[in-house]
Amino acid sequence: MDLTEKQLESEEIYRGKIITVYRDTVSLPEGRTSKREVVEHAGGAGVVALDEDGYIYLVRQYRYAFGCELLEIPAGKLERGEDPLKCAVRELSEETGFTADKMEFLGEIQPSPGYCREVLYDYLATGLKCGDMHLDPGEYLKVERLRLEDAYRAVMRGELADAKTVIGILKTWERFRSGT
Repeated sequence: MDLTEKQLESEEIYRGKIITVYRDTVSLPEGRTSKREVVEHAGGAGVVALDEDGYIYLVRQYRYAFGCELLEIPAGKLERGEDPLKCAVRELSEETGFTADKMEFLGEIQPSPGYCREVLYDYLATGLKCGDMHLDPGEYLKVERLRLEDAYRAVMRGELADAKTVIGILKTWERFRSGT
């Protein structure tokens, strides 16, 4: 059975600085129609910054939508058409002051595919060199350092829940635990 839903109509119902929301009418596999609300977002890139002593660098910032501070890997929004690696390098520098000798692609994440077209790209940064942070206007955060092992445990205890952070830490942990 073909599971494809085919778009019949699309109506833009909201356009903001960060997202656009559409209400689509789709044809279901057996022929009935249904509505889908879709959020379009440019996507983003995140970086697990790992130093030679086994520490990763995370940023703590207030997330209004959740009403609390979250600890996350450095990350930011892609500019339209921007290469995710370029975004990752920029965000690492802006949010932590670090540059990296090596950036390895960890993978692509679709955080909420039931309603959102956002794609996130995670990278592992090694060979870190210190520099100065240069945050965007209105951006407030604190950099925190955790041993990779402790970050892994925090993920497993549910203390770190941000999708890009969880996936980045788990992939980095597995890479170094297994020696690959």
